[in-house]
Amino acid sequence: MNREEFVAFVREAREGVVATVDAKGSPEAALVGLAVTDAGDVLFDTYTVARKVANIRVNARVAVVIGWDDGVSVQVEGVAAVLAGAEREACGKVYLEQFPGARALADGFSLVRVVPDWLRRYDARTDPALVTEGHPWHG
Repeated sequence: MNREEFVAFVREAREGVVATVDAKGSPEAALVGLAVTDAGDVLFDTYTVARKVANIRVNARVAVVIGWDDGVSVQVEGVAAVLAGAEREACGKVYLEQFPGARALADGFSLVRVVPDWLRRYDARTDPALVTEGHPWHG
């Protein structure tokens, strides 16, 4: 899956499940709205007091499962960052273009960017299912 295909897929799916782990190694998963930059970085907003924000500050490695409509999903592993300053403003603009009226830049909310370093596309529309995986365009 190249960058353009990934970006189009995320923009169509618009949501996914992000998984993090806390300082003790306990998992936490949450359904979130997902936006994506043209560069393929995945964005989501959340309450600043949410567990996932605290978890990312301790361990930036995350997994995200995007989509499932029509039997296709993409699993993403990567490094997450809670954005601040100019990065938050720039990515917030991208997020708001895809989710007008969202609270990504509001007080009490955080904006998170995930830079994918591994992708797995699963297409169950065929028998057997078509599975492709590998390292994407970032490093």
